[in-house]
Amino acid sequence: VQLQASGGGLVQAGGSLRLSCAASGSTFSDYVVGWFRQAPGKEREFVATISWSGTTKYYADSVKGRFTISRDNAKNTVYLQMNGLKPDDTAVYYCAAQRYGSSWYPASAYDYWGQGTQVTVSS
Repeated sequence: VQLQASGGGLVQAGGSLRLSCAASGSTFSDYVVGWFRQAPGKEREFVATISWSGTTKYYADSVKGRFTISRDNAKNTVYLQMNGLKPDDTAVYYCAAQRYGSSWYPASAYDYWGQGTQVTVSS
């Protein structure tokens, strides 16, 4: 499966953005899809993930209550709605996919990665 992330940009603190992860090349509903982010000088960290049908979702504590992950399998797309953005949310955001859901949180569990989209939150 090939993944393409989009929707990043520059936003003021308290603002919102919606990221999209468009998939191609395989049956999208066969994959668990997650969002990760990496800030300069920091390791890539888990943000959120969603199960094959969208019924199960997990979030990092740092984004819980502010970010919402969803998917539309008919459109082969996963979304990350980000509200109440903070300067600490500034990072490159990546979407990733795995088939079997062996583990939800570690980046190493995901086999396919998109190219990343920059999110910058100004104070």
